[in-house]
This record gives sequence, structure tokens and C-alpha cells, in this order.
Amino acid sequence: MRLTSTPRIEFLRTLAAEVLHNYGRGRTVIAIDGADASGRAQFAADLAEVLTEDDERNVFTASLRNFQRSQAERNRFGPATPERHYRFGYDYSALRRVLIEPFRLDGSAGFVTEHFDADRDTWIEPTWRTTSADAILVVEGDFANRPELRGLWMFSVLLETDPVTPEDVLYLADVTPREIVDAVIINTDPAAPRRLFLDRC
Repeated sequence: MRLTSTPRIEFLRTLAAEVLHNYGRGRTVIAIDGADASGRAQFAADLAEVLTEDDERNVFTASLRNFQRSQAERNRFGPATPERHYRFGYDYSALRRVLIEPFRLDGSAGFVTEHFDADRDTWIEPTWRTTSADAILVVEGDFANRPELRGLWMFSVLLETDPVTPEDVLYLADVTPREIVDAVIINTDPAAPRRLFLDRC
């Protein structure tokens, strides 16, 4: 279904067209990075909706929030601190094993988009999905361009805001994500996001 045109939708259509031009066939994985959790999640959801508006393309969304370690696992790395959360809060092995790797297989391998409920500190009963040969997965989350996740994304977006937590400060000092991503987007006004083009020469 064609969405009502707004400055935000038109911006997302331009971004979607770039992704589809470069990765219009096969299994494509897009990452949405950034410090603003609610803004990041909404951007990912809206981009997924735009990617499906013109045809029957299968588009899935997932959040790194649902691939965190359990409280018991985190406690093995010491007391709760911002650094512990940043370095040991997520189960990237599970992310690869049950979502990214099976999704990227061009076949009938099943994948799950949710693994762990951090609010309830409990595992989520897996719902195994399959999809067509041409499909897109949009993954949003904290620290999406850290070294452990390099190579997982075909296209990566950074929504820039000022760091609001000590974890974000650690991440930006450790990684400098704006030098890695394909698109840097200023999302301080969600109704009218704008892209920042950086001179990397």
C-alpha cells in the first residue's frame, strides 16, 4: 500500500531506493544504529514499511534488545556498570546463530527475530520463520557497528544524537561509527530527518 507522502516518508523513500538499487536481490540485512532507542526503533519500523509499499517484498524487523544476555550471565562479568553493559550485555553469538546466519542462507533455513526478553529476564519461545529468496531484514539496536558485528550488515545507518548514557560515550570512543556506516542521519526532528554527507577523502 502506498503511504501518505510527508517529508519523513519521502526521505525514507530516497534511502530505501538507494538500498534497493545496491541490494535489490537476495537476502539483505540493514542495521539502524544510534543512541536514541525510541527514535531508532521508530525509524527502523518506518523504513521497513516504506520498503514494502510498492511490491510484495518480504521485510522483517528485529531489535538487538532481544539478544541481550540473561542477568545471571551478565553477573559473571562482575558488578553492574556501564562498561559491563557495553562490553558484555549482549549475546552476539546467539544473534548470529539464530537470526543473521540462517536469514542470509538462500534456502529454507528457519530464523527467529527475538531470543531473550530483557525486561522479564527470560528466554522467548522461538517462532521460526522462513522467507523468499529476495528479502530484507532491518535490525536496530545499541552499538550496532561495534567490532563484533562488522560484516553482518550490507547497509548501515547511524542516527546521530548527543550521547545520553555512559555506554554511548564508551561506544563512540571505541568505534567512531560515523566513519564506518553507509549513511549518517540527523534525526533530531523526526518529522524531517536529514542526511549528513561526510568528506572521507
